[in-house]
Amino acid sequence: MIIKELLNRAVYKLKDAKIEQPILKARILMQYTLNKPREYLIIYDKENVTKYQEERYIQSVERLIAGTPLQHITQSQEFMKMNFFVNEDVLIPRPDTEILVEEVLEITKRLTRPNILDLCTGSGAIAVSIAKYASNAKLFASDISKNAITIAQKNAKTNGVEDRIVFIESNLFDRIPKMKFDIIVTNPPYIKRDEIKSLQKDVQNEPKMALDGGIDGLDFYRKISSKAYDYLKYNGYLCMEIGYDQKELVLDILDYEKRYSNTYCKKDLYGNDRIIVTRVGD
Repeated sequence: MIIKELLNRAVYKLKDAKIEQPILKARILMQYTLNKPREYLIIYDKENVTKYQEERYIQSVERLIAGTPLQHITQSQEFMKMNFFVNEDVLIPRPDTEILVEEVLEITKRLTRPNILDLCTGSGAIAVSIAKYASNAKLFASDISKNAITIAQKNAKTNGVEDRIVFIESNLFDRIPKMKFDIIVTNPPYIKRDEIKSLQKDVQNEPKMALDGGIDGLDFYRKISSKAYDYLKYNGYLCMEIGYDQKELVLDILDYEKRYSNTYCKKDLYGNDRIIVTRVGD
């Protein structure tokens, strides 16, 4: 079967299954199957695929329809203009999180040799990106999942920053060295537990521990804000991604701690409240 015909069949199946962006996703799966760039599919659309390639492609399409995230099939996601390996053990990095990384990078410009801790690192997208674009920073990255740490280390090596990041398997601060950081950054789980089952099917197939923020979605903000003070330098920064409707609730948590000041929020590209930055001090 030729590439064009196989693509058309896949698009039809994806449309029938009500998969969003069926043409784009069919092409991405074909690029992955053939290990060829997008341009190849356009120029050589009348080329035959092997029986093995055809079967492998159809299998990938069926997995997508069944709810497997596209990035878990291709094991790849772009973030901050870099490629990251992802699988079912880590949350897929989202463009919204780039807002958090960009803000941390702006803060590092005002610091000399900052020590930065990335809590709940997952794929390592935040830590690796900061290490890549802030040559003056030393990174520490932690996650409760041993598998996630392995993936984060792989991504650090792929992107040439493995010697700039110390990886730690830890449940939040439990095994973090007793030291003071200039910045603590985190994109913690923040979905309400009962809302996970109403998310899109592919999101539900991401690791639950990376989504579940407890009954009200705020468990990790309470835990992190209550302990971060002990690990931050005076005037050190705590930078957190939040859900679009959690700004006031997270601000209340920070106010309750009575240890943070100069707090501000930034929106994402869609106008939703997306990150909160606060500092230790008066």
